[in-house]
Amino acid sequence: MVSQRTPARRFGVEEEYLLLDAETGRPRDVVVPLIAALPGLQAELEYFESQLETATPVCTRAAEAEETLRTFRSAASRAGADLGVVLAGTGLPPVGSEVPGTVTSKPRYQAISRAMGDLTARYYSTGTHVHVEVPSRDIGVEVMARMARWSPVLVALTANSPIARGERTGFASWRYLTTMQWPTAGYPPAFADGDDYEAVVGEFVRSGILVDTGVVNWSVRLSDHYPTVELRTADAQLDPGDTVAFAMIVRALVSRCIAEAERGDPRRDPHRDLVTGAHWQAARNGLGSDLVHPFSGDPVPAHDAVSALVEHVQHELATAGDLGLVAEYVARRRSTGDPAAEQLRRFDAGGVPALLDLYRAHSA
Repeated sequence: MVSQRTPARRFGVEEEYLLLDAETGRPRDVVVPLIAALPGLQAELEYFESQLETATPVCTRAAEAEETLRTFRSAASRAGADLGVVLAGTGLPPVGSEVPGTVTSKPRYQAISRAMGDLTARYYSTGTHVHVEVPSRDIGVEVMARMARWSPVLVALTANSPIARGERTGFASWRYLTTMQWPTAGYPPAFADGDDYEAVVGEFVRSGILVDTGVVNWSVRLSDHYPTVELRTADAQLDPGDTVAFAMIVRALVSRCIAEAERGDPRRDPHRDLVTGAHWQAARNGLGSDLVHPFSGDPVPAHDAVSALVEHVQHELATAGDLGLVAEYVARRRSTGDPAAEQLRRFDAGGVPALLDLYRAHSA
């Protein structure tokens, strides 16, 4: 019975979207009038004026998050259509990324642009970030270390940027490769405790390497503003239902890692370079080929690695009432592939116009 379940750990989701010209598919700088057309909704500027962000409130149930995201997408899609753009849940624009973007007027983004120069001039990276609450920052860094071996599977599940500059990139998540250009990139090192994490991040800022702590771009990090760990690897997703099902897997994995840490279970930390390589492989293959098995390190079919992940967090999923939702999501991924595969099928059949129709369909 629902009343007998342990209260589920709270979470939140940030979704980013691209604003693509309805005719050409190229990024369009219309975020300011688009936000003005969405009064009362959680609409935020992102790095470029051709990007938009929203966030759920703090949630305990999957249905809360999905309702919020669907309501926002529907309203933003209608407002975008009036401005001649398509709201696109994709990690990169399929065309137009060779042209420098227009940085929004936020002083912080302007400072990042000055500091990073040409490195971020075409940084159209658009992602999905999942926050899950943790009891302390000490436990948070334990969670980050314990998630390392599973993180490549999460990249493969959400790979959704296979096309850039009008052609196949050869990667299911080309966006993931673009994130590796930052001073803090890839999976973070293991930290002794929360103070160690703060000291390292503080050194990055004090030395002038980073503008501020918000520019920490590791695959997973501790939030500056919330008592959460924040997973940042996922591409923007085609469908908000997939976003939420994925977030429930992340929540279950964080809950499992917290339980292990609080019990004092010994860690088996994989070598950081092997973790980096496993992420690269996951970004290339998505769910279409082999991944590194999270425990054995052997190459296995991607869906075997996904099954290992779901089995690993099955208790946490069941306790939170999310097992059925995740089972349906995984079955859909097994049947249709990752969202990158869906984009490639549409692109091969009808080019950029077919992709725009796909983005519209999932944001209606």
